[in-house]
Amino acid sequence: MAKINFGGVEEQVVTRAEFPLEKAKAVLANETIAVLGYGVQGPGQSLNLRDNGFNVIVGQRKGSKSWDKAIADGWVPGETLFEIEEACEKATVIEFLLSDAGQIQAWPTVKKHLTAGKCLYFSHGFAITYNERTGIVPPKDVDVVMVAPKGSGTSLRRLFLQGRGINSSYAIWQDATGKAYDRTIALGVGIGSGYLFETTFKRETYSDLTGERGTLMGAIQGIFAAQYDVLRANGHTPSEAFNETVEELSQSLLPLVGENGMDWMYANCSTTAQRGALDWWKKFRDATKPVFEALYNSVATGNEAQISIDSNGKEGYRAGLEAELKEMRESEMWQAGKAVRALRPENAK
Repeated sequence: MAKINFGGVEEQVVTRAEFPLEKAKAVLANETIAVLGYGVQGPGQSLNLRDNGFNVIVGQRKGSKSWDKAIADGWVPGETLFEIEEACEKATVIEFLLSDAGQIQAWPTVKKHLTAGKCLYFSHGFAITYNERTGIVPPKDVDVVMVAPKGSGTSLRRLFLQGRGINSSYAIWQDATGKAYDRTIALGVGIGSGYLFETTFKRETYSDLTGERGTLMGAIQGIFAAQYDVLRANGHTPSEAFNETVEELSQSLLPLVGENGMDWMYANCSTTAQRGALDWWKKFRDATKPVFEALYNSVATGNEAQISIDSNGKEGYRAGLEAELKEMRESEMWQAGKAVRALRPENAK
């Protein structure tokens, strides 16, 4: 395990150089890994594990769209694809990758197959961090670990196929066997992580919920919408407003940030852009910081967790969610985006 200094703070990280794939395969050589759920993280993690040579099966509700998707991805019913209970029974490592609401619903089934020495794996700390609300309290004689890729399952798979990897955090909540650390890192390497950095279930949950509601999804959509609306209100066309709000950021500037940082991106823009950005970024920071403080407090008090549990478990939730996504999808800004994407050279016919 390497110690890396990040801005004066020392952190523990594990790289693939010090824990190579062959070592990971040796650690898990006698394990059967069951990936429960084939929705967001399940496909990427299970396919990467399979391609890396691990003994992996998938547990999913038969007859669902996800079951059909798993078959399309090469999982074979009765051989590598099973109902959730049968997959749990066969597994020594259970990757619990159902949605937070799905985990609550499936927990009684999973719990009865958590016999001594098994490993319960999460990719999000929600269920354990808020276990007084979720009711998910693992038995004392199993390992309870987490590897949380810092990106979607789609990105995890895409980058794996490119020979790259998404960085992941890892945590150990319970080490019943003395093998939890090796199991955790081996699984992290197996799913295709870039490097792994140490966290706790609680820290991962708080940062993840804040990030999703903040700069990763909620805040960025809000800022996009605000700038787009101001440009449109002042006579700019949908194409111009979208290109200046979203397209240039996603296609040109963010890749530069990813390569070498924000200052490098600034240095590769015009002096006029640099001056304006340097003059305005602190105004945006100061305007939004109170919102982020309120958001973090809502996460830390459990309010956000309870909202998720209450809403995601309601009858008709899926239909309501689709209605909200449809409203966003059919907004002028994202309809303009659809038209702009179709005009990219790689999409033009």
